[in-house]
Amino acid sequence: MTTFKSTHHTDRKKIVIKLGGSTLEGLNQSFFSNFKLLQEQGYDVIITHGGGPAINRELEKQNVKTHAINGIRVTNEDAIDIVQNTLIGTVNTKLVFELNKAGIKAVGLNGFDAGLIQCEYLDQETYGFVGDIKEINTEIIEQLSAINVVPVIACVGTSLEGQGLNINGDTVASEVALAVSAESLLLVTDVSGIRILDEYQKEATETLINQWIEEGHIYGGMIPKVQGALQVLEAGVPSVQIVDDSLTGTKILSEIREPNYSL
Repeated sequence: MTTFKSTHHTDRKKIVIKLGGSTLEGLNQSFFSNFKLLQEQGYDVIITHGGGPAINRELEKQNVKTHAINGIRVTNEDAIDIVQNTLIGTVNTKLVFELNKAGIKAVGLNGFDAGLIQCEYLDQETYGFVGDIKEINTEIIEQLSAINVVPVIACVGTSLEGQGLNINGDTVASEVALAVSAESLLLVTDVSGIRILDEYQKEATETLINQWIEEGHIYGGMIPKVQGALQVLEAGVPSVQIVDDSLTGTKILSEIREPNYSL
């Protein structure tokens, strides 16, 4: 991926928060309070989001069938219109409204805005209208952050021809975090991080995660979450956190060291 960055230099710390799934539809006061706390601590916060449940409801309502291959939603011509309209027109606008209502200045963005997310087709024959990110234009993100406005980015990219393309939410979050040199990426889920023998862990490393998977302590839906987090670390983001909607949970570190944990 080639990233176009603004020439404006900033030393402010950045955090990317990825919202998705059921957490996106039920943010509580704790989320907004902790969000403001991050801002007060001097962080520029950037939000990216998907919207799977809302998309699924609209696809079912319009009787459009989709399926997944390798975890990627195959998106035909009918589905891309629904995906685009739902993410940009419904999910994004609702989230921006909730943030502003909570006293957090926010503006909704998507791949069409200022060439934010420029893509090629991932594999049109296999996946249809699904994008492979080639550029993240950080200029609009930095301009909004400079005036203390939170960019809220829907995971819709655009081809050079102006076609909207569906993109996996974790992929957008990772690429945005890398493009803005974020200090950390927070993946907001419906659990408070990694739980081992009934205790949530404050920190983890790749070695420990692989050990916990092998021993059966990490299982089910948490496995793809932690594996995705490790991929983000490998790509170059210094730390990834799996958190609940209070923005607290487990920090996964790229440093080769044993964190403090209790079993």
